[in-house]
Amino acid sequence: MNVPRFRNTGIDIFLILSFIIPFAVYMATLAPSVTFFDSGEFLTATASLGSAHSPGYPLFLMYAKPFTWLPFGNIAFRINIATAVSSSLACLMVYVLTVRILKHETLLDDGRLSAILAKGAGLAAAVAFGVTPRLWLQSNHDKPYPLLAFITAVIFYLLFQWQEEYHDGIERPSYIYVCTFLAGLAMAVHQTVVLLLPAWFLMIVLTDWRMMLRIKELLLAITCALVGFLVQLYLPLRALSNPLLNWGDSKTVGQFLWHFLRKGYPSTPPVRDLPLWWAQIKAFNISREFSWFGAALVVVGLVWLFRRHRTVFVAYLVSVAVFILVIAGYLNTPLEVIFLTEEFFTPLYLLTAVLVGIGLFALLGVALERFHLPRPFTAPVYGVIALFFLSLPSALCAVNYFENDQHKNYIAYDYAVNSLRSLPQNAVMFTWGDSGAFPLWYLQGIERLREDVDLPHTPHLVFGWYLDSMPRVFRYSNLRKFDITMLDPESALRIAVQENLGIRPVYIDFSTRYSIEFREFQPTQRGIVYRLRKNSEPTGIPDLALWENYNIRGIFEKQSFLDLDTGKAILIYANSYLEAGDFFAGINRRQEAIAMMKKAELISPDMRGAIDQIRTRYGLY
Repeated sequence: MNVPRFRNTGIDIFLILSFIIPFAVYMATLAPSVTFFDSGEFLTATASLGSAHSPGYPLFLMYAKPFTWLPFGNIAFRINIATAVSSSLACLMVYVLTVRILKHETLLDDGRLSAILAKGAGLAAAVAFGVTPRLWLQSNHDKPYPLLAFITAVIFYLLFQWQEEYHDGIERPSYIYVCTFLAGLAMAVHQTVVLLLPAWFLMIVLTDWRMMLRIKELLLAITCALVGFLVQLYLPLRALSNPLLNWGDSKTVGQFLWHFLRKGYPSTPPVRDLPLWWAQIKAFNISREFSWFGAALVVVGLVWLFRRHRTVFVAYLVSVAVFILVIAGYLNTPLEVIFLTEEFFTPLYLLTAVLVGIGLFALLGVALERFHLPRPFTAPVYGVIALFFLSLPSALCAVNYFENDQHKNYIAYDYAVNSLRSLPQNAVMFTWGDSGAFPLWYLQGIERLREDVDLPHTPHLVFGWYLDSMPRVFRYSNLRKFDITMLDPESALRIAVQENLGIRPVYIDFSTRYSIEFREFQPTQRGIVYRLRKNSEPTGIPDLALWENYNIRGIFEKQSFLDLDTGKAILIYANSYLEAGDFFAGINRRQEAIAMMKKAELISPDMRGAIDQIRTRYGLY
């Protein structure tokens, strides 16, 4: 049976599917609320049109803000949809770039068949990219990297278009002007866009090196880049309005530069050795993202590019080299945070997905020429071709679905709510660590939960702009009498605690409790947080009723999604139950002790050894 011919309706169904399929997957696995890491901070900054951590991410915040006006879900869910959309647009650009590069390729002397197969390869590459673990992880909650990947892909597309018209004898420098404008604009999404500048520069020079000698065109290109960069004015303009989250308070030129240049993150590079160097390089891992079959397709795609599009081949390899040299070489990322730098490679993985599509098309072309199939193709032949295209994206989706399914991930939301439920009226709780603080910021600032409580973040106590943002706690603080930049966060915390003790209830979160040794204060457990008292005060007894009011969805079941901080939060519950059980056993309240330790063991079976030691010590068997 012959397959009926496709009707040319003017609608590219493959293009539409390259967006819809990834978007449907992301919506099915989307986080329902705030998550850990930077999520709560981005959510708060977006909803309040404020400023996120350095360098501020103004374009991402402005892009995501309209999604907060959607008429369904909470604010966090709506902003998570914004990231799902930007990731799906990035997948769409994989399709567009693949089809664009394969535009003039012909298989079996049949231009129409070749166009359909190129679209099939582009769709397969787009969906495969959509279900890679790195992009999928970024697509289920608020992240700026998919938006950056989309913008950089648009720039590559415009450069391809400019190259083709140049080779046809048409000079269109306007394409370059738009590219430089978008590059300047992309700086307001993430600064790693500068790592792609050498590749774009080479694509231009290898095509028309004389352009570098035309002063007028150079000045126009630079001007367009500066116009795009002007979106950074968002930071000082919004700072003048004192938004809810005003990281860096960029009202002055000096404070803007401090924020933009990331001066708030001083660090001492680790001593480089071979294992660290290799771990840094492996942060860019094609086989982990696309499987070994996908990596083989990348090699095929590179060989194909080397023969037909040498400038694109050079641009890709230069991009990879620059990213690795800067991130692994210049930044010298410490081993414990290398996983954070893996997010920077998202634009490179988008280009790698294009190579996957080219590799699929090239392999299929070789197979069709070798088997000499009768024409026109029958339905079984088209079925085999479809299976060939679907094999990689289907396998990647099956492998990565479970660990990226966040549609029931309430761990961060519940952890923050439970922490706030533990606090009495008008309390102040000092936090330590982004994942402990940011969900609290979102719940209090955006969902308006427990506005009577103050939540200072200890690492920020050494910044004047941060003290200004919390006048209820620090308006008359002694911290303002010191050069706080010379203090360490621990010293600043001790001063702040001493000032508030006796005036209002003072609490610390679990991370603060076990990050600092409190000799002058006595931490008393209250659920998953701790009240600080003077050593002369009685300790009190842990409140069991507090535990009964906690919402602990997903704590006792195996989680499909389990990143580093989600796993840490679950262990905090287990340790808190264990600590309470140890306390109750010490005062001979055996039933409560046994019940608390059973819960600790249910959450974390690995703690059984520590639990058995307590049971043996108090004879609880």
